Amino acid sequence: MRHLLKLSDLSRDELFDLLYLADKLKSEKKAGLKRRYLDGKTLGMIFTKSSTRTRVSFEVGMYELGGSAIFLSSVNTQMGRGEPIEDTARVLSRYLDGIMIRTYEQKEVEALAKYGSIPIINGLTDYCHPCQVLADLMTIREYKGTTKDKKLCYIGDGNNMANSLIVGGIKAGMEVAIACPKNHMPDKDTMDWARENGKFLCTENIKDAAKDADVLYTDVFASMGQESEAKERMSEFQSYQINEEVTSFAKDDAIVLHCLPAHRGEEITAEVLEKHADEIFEQAENRLHAQKAVLVTLMG
Repeated sequence: MRHLLKLSDLSRDELFDLLYLADKLKSEKKAGLKRRYLDGKTLGMIFTKSSTRTRVSFEVGMYELGGSAIFLSSVNTQMGRGEPIEDTARVLSRYLDGIMIRTYEQKEVEALAKYGSIPIINGLTDYCHPCQVLADLMTIREYKGTTKDKKLCYIGDGNNMANSLIVGGIKAGMEVAIACPKNHMPDKDTMDWARENGKFLCTENIKDAAKDADVLYTDVFASMGQESEAKERMSEFQSYQINEEVTSFAKDDAIVLHCLPAHRGEEITAEVLEKHADEIFEQAENRLHAQKAVLVTLMG
C-alpha cells in the first residue's frame, strides 16, 4: 500500500490491517499513551473544497503522531493561478513526507500519485471518500462486533459516499443495499464490481433496501458543488429520508450513521438523528483514528 486513492485499490487484508491499526491507535489515545510514530514528518493538506472534519482530524492526527501539517488552499497557492498538478506534485514531493488532498476531480488525486514521489491520501473527491468509509467500518465493528454478514443500507444520492460504501462494505464482508432515485444511482462500474464480488442490491424501493438492515446510512441530498441543484434535488429525494418508518424496516438493534454535516428534516429527521447521536458522533470521532492509521501506514 503506497497511496490511499480509492478503496478499490486495497486488498481485503490491507483494509483490515488499517482497521486493526485504527483500533490500536484509538486505544492508545484513550489510555493516554503518546507515541510519536511520525516524529519530524510533515503532511501537506491541499483543499479546493471547504472542510470541518477532514481538516481538523488530519491536522490533529499529525500533531498526535508527533508530526506537523500544513494547510494549502488552492486560493492561496500557485495552483489557483494555473500551475499544473504534475508540477505541484514534483515540487511538494521535495518538501513534504505526504500529501492529503480534498478536491473535486478524482483525476487530480491520481495525477498527484503519478507525478509525485511521496504518499498521496484522498481526503474526498466527487467520485469517492475512502477515509470516511474507513471510519464508518471502524464504527460498525465497534457497535456490531464484526462487519461479516452484516447488512448495510444506504439511502439517498448515489454519490461519492455510496460508491465508497459499496466497495468498503463488500470488501469487509457485508451485504450492501442502496436505495436511490433512478436518475441518481452510484457509479455503474462500481455496481458491476459489487454484483460480481458480493451480495449487492440497488433499488428505488426503500423498504426492500432497508429490510433487516444492521446499519442505515445517509448523506445530504446536494453535495458541495451541487448547490444550484438543491431545489430540484429536494423534490427528487424528499421520499428518501431516514425517519421512524424507515428505521422500522431495519433490525430492532440497527444503528444509524451519517457522514455529516446533517440537514435535519431533509435526509434524516431530527428525532432519528438525536436517537442515534451516540453512534453518529462516535463515527465522526473515528475519522481521527482511521486517518491516523492511514498516516502511520503510509508515512511511518
